[in-house]
Amino acid sequence: MPARIDAHAHVFRRDLPMVAGRRYTPDYDATLTDLFSHLDANRLDRAVLVQPSFLGTDNSYLLEAIAAASGRLRGIAMVAPDVTDHQLDELALGGVVGVRFNLVGVPMPELRSTAWTSLLRRVVGLGWHVELHREARDLHLLIESALHEGARVVVDHYGRPDPAFGSADVNLNALMAFASSRRVWVKLSAPYRCTSNPEEFEREAALRFANAFGADRLLWGSDWPHTQCEAKASVAASLDSLRASLGDEMLDAVLGCTARDLYAFPTAEPVPSLFTL
Repeated sequence: MPARIDAHAHVFRRDLPMVAGRRYTPDYDATLTDLFSHLDANRLDRAVLVQPSFLGTDNSYLLEAIAAASGRLRGIAMVAPDVTDHQLDELALGGVVGVRFNLVGVPMPELRSTAWTSLLRRVVGLGWHVELHREARDLHLLIESALHEGARVVVDHYGRPDPAFGSADVNLNALMAFASSRRVWVKLSAPYRCTSNPEEFEREAALRFANAFGADRLLWGSDWPHTQCEAKASVAASLDSLRASLGDEMLDAVLGCTARDLYAFPTAEPVPSLFTL
């Protein structure tokens, strides 16, 4: 059976340099040891680290964690448009397989600008994908632009529908329409960021996305350590809810071969039941 992969987790320390104007400042640490405890507790074998927005484009702690994890982690970095090819190559050597554009609460990029299109093309040239975090109302513009430049796209957190509408947000229809491209993946993650009723939302939205995209274009992420929503999150409950909605076979594929293939994990490698540093 393929390894079970958490496709969205974060590591950070509160003493790391943080960007000005950030939406959130952590008052605790989420270290590699803590991450491994989370993975072990939930019978998860590998994970994908996503650069937190408050650390900006300094991906050094993410790279440090990947290097210490003996091949069991991959990374999604944040980069500026003026990132050099040498810096991108260093990220690739460090286990990064994609870049994240965290665009919640910030102005939309100029999608026809040279800076935007050039960065997308360089990401494509590395064989990476683009991860988009933006409210559902704007996603179609970003996805269209990324696809136009040849990118594969991962959409964060169910596409961030308007919490007032949840899975009934009509803007999700535009996201569903990209399923036929076969170049868009959706993360079933952080339902508590999408609605005031995360359990009901998770059941309904997971089925909608499963019917539109299929198991080979869906990913699951814990969003650990659930910044700002720690008291609302339950990884075990989320996995149980998705198993009830999707069934064993589909959820196992989402956790296993779909994430394995997208994030370039080994196709066959024994995975220990416990992580050690």
